[in-house]
Amino acid sequence: MDYLCFRALCCKGPPPPRPEYDLVCIGLTGSGKTSLLSQLCSESPENIVSTTGFSIKAVPFQNAILNVKELGGADNIRKYWSRYYQGSQGVIFVLESAFSEDDLKTARNELHPALQHPQLCTLPFLILANHQDKPAARSVQEIKKYFELEPLARGKRWILKPCSLDDMEAVKDSFSLLINLLEERDFEPSRM
Repeated sequence: MDYLCFRALCCKGPPPPRPEYDLVCIGLTGSGKTSLLSQLCSESPENIVSTTGFSIKAVPFQNAILNVKELGGADNIRKYWSRYYQGSQGVIFVLESAFSEDDLKTARNELHPALQHPQLCTLPFLILANHQDKPAARSVQEIKKYFELEPLARGKRWILKPCSLDDMEAVKDSFSLLINLLEERDFEPSRM
């Protein structure tokens, strides 16, 4: 009888709502931002077009919903990225790990100011080294060294993970790690 009482108290009603987090997703054109987000939303890979301005996707996970504002990565759009940072709770930076040396340098020159931007510098960062399935892809260690992540991101919460569309489980695992960082941030005491 006591079991039925307890079950009636704790198991009635809808499940608790999942927390929602607002994220900004940046990276150069061709890095795979749109493709990765579309796959995470179970959208058809056909008809994917590079983002020219920005788009917003609600990416559902079991324990959270990520509202991802994807910003186009074209040269004429990147200068406006910072206008869209406000209200972000985390950052996703996607880079093409098989970029040419020049494009990799451009990606580094975009990531560094983002890591140091006043509206982003305290937020968790997920850096995805995409297209690891390509022969020319650089390893995570090479990217970490080239992007000078250890000294630049010291004291920040960041994750660098390899990924490709061929291994969406690894992509989902990377996003789960980001969700963990976002949840930890929710439980940090406020600073006065």
